[in-house]
Amino acid sequence: MPCCSPALLAALTLATTPAAPPQTPTPPGAPRVREASLRAHLAFLADDLLEGRGTGQRGGALTVRYLETELRVLGLAPAVGDGYLQRAEVTGVKLAPAASALAFRGPGGEFPAVLVEDAVVATGQARPEVAVEAPVVFAGYGISAPGERWDDFKGVDVAGKLLLLLVNEPPPTAEEPRRFDGPSLTEYGRWTWKYEEAARRGAAGVLLVHTTAEASYGWGVVTTGFGGERFQLADGPRGAPLEGWVTEAFARRLVALGGQDLDALRARAQRRDFRPVPLGVTAAAHLASAVRTFPQENVAGLVRGTDPRLAAEAVVYSAHWDHFGVADGKLFNGAVDNASGCAALLAMAQAAVASPARRSQLFLFTFGEEQGLLGASAWVRQPPWPLARTVADLNLESLNFVGPSRDIEFLGGERSTLLETGRAVAARSGLVLRPAEPDPAGLYFRSDHFPFARAGVPALSPGFSLAGQRDYLVDPVGSRTKAAAFLGRYHTEQDDYDPAWDLGGMVQQAQFVLDLGRAVADAPGRPAWKTP
Repeated sequence: MPCCSPALLAALTLATTPAAPPQTPTPPGAPRVREASLRAHLAFLADDLLEGRGTGQRGGALTVRYLETELRVLGLAPAVGDGYLQRAEVTGVKLAPAASALAFRGPGGEFPAVLVEDAVVATGQARPEVAVEAPVVFAGYGISAPGERWDDFKGVDVAGKLLLLLVNEPPPTAEEPRRFDGPSLTEYGRWTWKYEEAARRGAAGVLLVHTTAEASYGWGVVTTGFGGERFQLADGPRGAPLEGWVTEAFARRLVALGGQDLDALRARAQRRDFRPVPLGVTAAAHLASAVRTFPQENVAGLVRGTDPRLAAEAVVYSAHWDHFGVADGKLFNGAVDNASGCAALLAMAQAAVASPARRSQLFLFTFGEEQGLLGASAWVRQPPWPLARTVADLNLESLNFVGPSRDIEFLGGERSTLLETGRAVAARSGLVLRPAEPDPAGLYFRSDHFPFARAGVPALSPGFSLAGQRDYLVDPVGSRTKAAAFLGRYHTEQDDYDPAWDLGGMVQQAQFVLDLGRAVADAPGRPAWKTP
């Protein structure tokens, strides 16, 4: 393999050329994000040389070294003691499909699940051999939410049972249009929450019923996530012995084995009086896995504040450096997700060093986001910079590669006073914030700002939108079509960098987030959560 691709060489050359003017104006004297720098970082981070930046892989280690080196070169101060790296132990578990099996038996007979085709499974525990034999119970959505007056378990002991669950949450009704959060998904509907709840209740396992409409992504995304090595913080809580997904077609066969109908069960699960339904089916599984433990690193640098009274507080800008690396002979470069966010963060750090704010600004590159927000969770659990002195987290995720627009997403901004600050910053930049929209995919809970939000820090991912339905300045219809087409490349080996991309929109997003952070860092007061 050559040392770099032609696209990479071209991008590195661009980094030495004068920067093009930004697409939108910035306040006088504000630091400016350079497109040439952003493009160079993006091309390098998404190059084959970094092998997809996989967790626990050589490409991930190269990425960490690159990010650390760049922070040193740019002049950021160490943010983790006297260094730039926060290490955490991670456990990796990779299923050996040829030595693993999952089957079901009931009154209607017995049949195996064809792994990958019918089901994807793994163990939530760091053990090389796991055997499960358990009765299968349909437990609706698997949600216990006292604040919503919803309990799918009704006191039924599900310890030792294999739970078959629906994804998402009970939908709103005419009588209860704001059930949970109406059309928007809450944390309770996230698949990770369902696994955690099952483990807390001592379940032997949990299988989620996949539909593309409900999950907001196809079966291929599920198989990609489960097909490779799965990771968890070594000192974190363990999951259930068996965790996985099944296709809707297989779920229908499974419940029919016990004489039930999936559509009827789904209808019952949408009622408040639902109770778990034993299916009269027994699951038998044997999972063989390779298990290892290794260190991974968050990378963080600091631009110290200029005001002695405020410099002990910091605005955090974050982006996850990981993608899926090399898996099953495929290379997942993750150019949009999330080389784009890391490249923007480096270009923003370069600008911030040249013009510090009153408060400090911390630039954080996290590991293991694709594996369950691991790096951000590790940072929040043992924060090198105290959370009490962290005034906000602004996270960059899957940025705009299509072109500049008149508007910018601000998903979750209405939850805090960051909304008002964001509106003012957008107006100065010639932008408008997109109005709050339903979030049926639960995007607010799927990126690295969320561990900060859960810990009480006002946080969001400005500009994050997988569909990218923005008001583009050039060819709006064609641009929206191009952005929406990315959904077909999301979490596939086709998420590659294209040197023909118009990065004006990406620079626009990066500049907006930097200006927003600067406004927060210079303000006399701190952002605050709003009362729901």
